[in-house]
Amino acid sequence: MDTAVVNVKVEPKLKTEAQSVASALGFSLSSLINGYLRQLIKTKTIYFSLREEEPSEYLIKALRESEEERRAGKFKSFKGADEALAFVDKIINERRKS
Repeated sequence: MDTAVVNVKVEPKLKTEAQSVASALGFSLSSLINGYLRQLIKTKTIYFSLREEEPSEYLIKALRESEEERRAGKFKSFKGADEALAFVDKIINERRKS
């Protein structure tokens, strides 16, 4: 099979992590890229799979605390994004002063 070289600039960490995942799946990074390019040509679509991940303990705790505050009535609602942003700006400015 004839081959051509394609130079792609990626972050070193990204390359290392991608090579590690490819290897764990039993592939070389080159074979995965070739497969991706073949699929791109065949389907003329770009597809990214974002595998569902379990939420971290930190996120679960934050969601529970948020729900408790909501049930206790400790929340603020806004009529729009501008009002919400103004509220956040006010809090930031108050904290900078103290």
